[in-house]
Amino acid sequence: MWGLVRKETYQMLRDPSSVGIGIALPLLLLFLFTYAISLDVRNIKLGVVCEDNSPIVNRLLASFQNNKYFMVHVARDRREVQDDLVGGRLNGVLVIPADFASRIERRSLSPLQLLVRGSDVSTAALVQNYVRGVLRHWLIQEGLNAGQRNSGEIVRIESRVWFNQEIESRAALLPGSIAVIMTLIGTLLTALVVAREWERGTMEALLATPITRMDIVLSKFVPYFILGMLAMGLVAAVSTLGLGVPLRGSLWVLIMVSATFLCSALGLGLLISSVTRNQFVASQVALIVGYLPALILSGLVFEIDSMPRLIQYLTCVMPPRYFVSALRTLFLAGNVWQVILPNTVVLLGFAAFFLTVTIQKTKMNLE
Repeated sequence: MWGLVRKETYQMLRDPSSVGIGIALPLLLLFLFTYAISLDVRNIKLGVVCEDNSPIVNRLLASFQNNKYFMVHVARDRREVQDDLVGGRLNGVLVIPADFASRIERRSLSPLQLLVRGSDVSTAALVQNYVRGVLRHWLIQEGLNAGQRNSGEIVRIESRVWFNQEIESRAALLPGSIAVIMTLIGTLLTALVVAREWERGTMEALLATPITRMDIVLSKFVPYFILGMLAMGLVAAVSTLGLGVPLRGSLWVLIMVSATFLCSALGLGLLISSVTRNQFVASQVALIVGYLPALILSGLVFEIDSMPRLIQYLTCVMPPRYFVSALRTLFLAGNVWQVILPNTVVLLGFAAFFLTVTIQKTKMNLE
């Protein structure tokens, strides 16, 4: 038995993929779970509309600017920040009305309006809680809550949630789940197809025919493209018709964006398969560079702005990040082209890059 153990150990050490997966994969997962996954939301992008320029309002504004959780953008008119809220460049907008200071001086009810972007459920809830926390601290500093059990008797926040009024998690998660499902089909499944041909020896028969690299790539690409689009249509139909998630954008725009992302996912999967020529290695590489980023680094579950700066830069080369952003906008907000168009252009660039490299890396000989 010990002889077999030694033989298997030597064989494992001679296989770089086994050693790499056994050592590198746990370290990668530990790195992602430590730094990329965070339930603490930081760097909340908050717009503050100051219609009142009095000293007391400036002190309230300073309380938000000095808070470590907020990145404050100051405006004097609501129209300056409305497009930023719709486009996702702001998580929320706090409106301080023109008569705020005078109401405070009279000790009468002083309402503040808080507009929150509800496409990210966890962030939307935290924005409201953090704003109320800063306001309570400011009221204590100003001595405005002395002798009162509820500071809301002086200042009341009137919240409105855009795009997801009930702040339902499924309304934000189900559209983004399309990205994970299409990644499974586009990257994990296609990562096996060319490698399977090499392992079974059927690639030799293919190379004996008068086909080109383009023919090989397209023959693997087309069936999985059709399967991926059918899966997208099925998930979208179940989400909207069965689970009540609204689709406020155009169906044709959804099809266009999904097809663009699927092209990039298929290109990545075929590239992995062509380079590795081994189904086991191809599946592990596809898991690391395809599925895990779609689940962890796309912004589907964890807020990208709360990740360390290095991880945020890493997400910029992950196609699922752009697809999830476009999907949430299409389903919850509608055809917001300032979000959809840039994301689609980036996905188109990924698709062109991966497919071009795949064609170049597809070998037409047995070496």
